[in-house]
Amino acid sequence: MKKLYELAKENIKNAYTPYSHFRVSAVLQLKNGETIKGVNVENASYGLSNCAERSALFAAYSQGVKKEDIESILVYTDKDYFVSPCGACRQVMSELMDKDAKVYFANSKGEIKELLNKDLLPYGFSKEDL
Repeated sequence: MKKLYELAKENIKNAYTPYSHFRVSAVLQLKNGETIKGVNVENASYGLSNCAERSALFAAYSQGVKKEDIESILVYTDKDYFVSPCGACRQVMSELMDKDAKVYFANSKGEIKELLNKDLLPYGFSKEDL
């Protein structure tokens, strides 16, 4: 866990947040030990921005990773409080990660909170709803 935390803490410097100044970093831990990082990337057209969680997951899938390969994701902010994924990220996480994958929230004080992916979006929309 310490490794993920340190990677996320270092990675946050890559966040592109000229508008909100609210930086977020996410690190996926794969079952084979590899990690994949993501940060939030803003855009002047706010709707075109992307969150750290989705950045990490989209990067992973772009490299051939599948949901069964993902063990956990750690979401870090340089604030002294916990920040959880937004609704859009929860929806993407519910589809691209196993329901029992661990989701960690981490803050600048070194505190870490653990949840399961399935607990973030009860009754989420899925392919079965199509």
